[in-house]
Amino acid sequence: MLQVTAPHFIPTKILVPLDFSSSSDAALETASDLAEHFHAELYLLNVIPMPPMGTKTVSFPESEYLHRPEANAERQLATCESALLSKGIKASSSIEMGNDVVGSIMQAIEREHVDMIVISTHGISGWRPMIFGSIAEEVVKNVQCPLLLLRSVKPVATA
Repeated sequence: MLQVTAPHFIPTKILVPLDFSSSSDAALETASDLAEHFHAELYLLNVIPMPPMGTKTVSFPESEYLHRPEANAERQLATCESALLSKGIKASSSIEMGNDVVGSIMQAIEREHVDMIVISTHGISGWRPMIFGSIAEEVVKNVQCPLLLLRSVKPVATA
């Protein structure tokens, strides 16, 4: 009888990209279960998309646009870290700003020596992902480490 053995993998640092949606909250919950089980550290990343530089057609209060989302993300990440710490899970986080969310995620993987990613989809179908692309899909295409992709429940259309 041929016995097949699976490669043994125990993550030590798990990246969880968060946009504070219900689907990223589910990814954080799953990642925290994995971190608890494997005694791994969690690295929480929030990327705040920035408008392209040189856009002069739209006027906005730059300081408010830049600082309000960052302060909100800092508050939410601190809450997440506190909840994880209370469960005995080591966690750290960062906020990045840029117009390449996938690039920011890939840089964090390298910089933080991440060996696993837990990411969720938003369950969006139709024209929107075709036009704007899917961050999760691009991460899946580019990542070299193990990845757990959680599929979100599709939003229910209301009539």
